[in-house]
Amino acid sequence: MKKPQNSTKSRQMGEVRIISGLWRGRKLPVLNAEGLRPTTDRVKETVFNWLMNDVVNARCLDCFAGSGSLGLEALSRQAQAVTFLEKFAKASQQLKSNLTLLKTDKGTVINTDTLQFLAQKNNELPYDLIFIDPPFNKGFVPQVLDLLIKNNYIAPNGLIYVETEKNHTALVLPKTWQILKEKTFGQVTSRLIQVCD
Repeated sequence: MKKPQNSTKSRQMGEVRIISGLWRGRKLPVLNAEGLRPTTDRVKETVFNWLMNDVVNARCLDCFAGSGSLGLEALSRQAQAVTFLEKFAKASQQLKSNLTLLKTDKGTVINTDTLQFLAQKNNELPYDLIFIDPPFNKGFVPQVLDLLIKNNYIAPNGLIYVETEKNHTALVLPKTWQILKEKTFGQVTSRLIQVCD
């Protein structure tokens, strides 16, 4: 991911807004960097309406975290913990700063390549809820889904939220998995997937 081109700090910074929960209405600074595409409020509101009964006390993994918009919203809505994976060092640093601003110790930021991280076996408890919102048009989603299964990242009956470009190829899922919700917003398609045995 390229570094921001603008010279002034004000132009390098944008913001994300937490919609509901403990930090409702709180605005947090995020980098304005190429490829960093925070989930819009409209999409986020829909997604967390879908997840209304599933976030509290959930262990969450935010893949390709970027601004951390999804994971921070989950923490605000009382997720037990969120692990943020982000490759871009400056975005990772900003995420850590935002967690400090929120005075929470329930978020862990790992500056890493998501695919390389998921290629390692998970020896901790699997996650109840996983957010996958990768850079568009890179073909990352099928690889991530395969690694989640292969390396024990998703809990039985866990949920996976996937955000892709509208024209993304159809997802090939295990036969027992099902798409619970699906909606297209302009050029973005959101899907909520239930992992079943």
